[in-house]
Amino acid sequence: MLEQFLVRNTTREEREKIIRDSLGCGGGGCENCSACGVYGAGDPLDMYQPYIEGLKEIEDINSEFKARYFL
Repeated sequence: MLEQFLVRNTTREEREKIIRDSLGCGGGGCENCSACGVYGAGDPLDMYQPYIEGLKEIEDINSEFKARYFL
């Protein structure tokens, strides 16, 4: 993971922007493919909320998601 995106190197506002920008949420980037719902993740912002709040790293959230749905 890039050091610049780690919780310790970002503010809550920066982390929320990182997630919104990477997912295209709210910016017209979402193609409404329904993959979030298909895989049970729901709203991607909810899935990444622990990162936004500074509780988990993105890498940990992604690993948990992969382990749950892509074994």
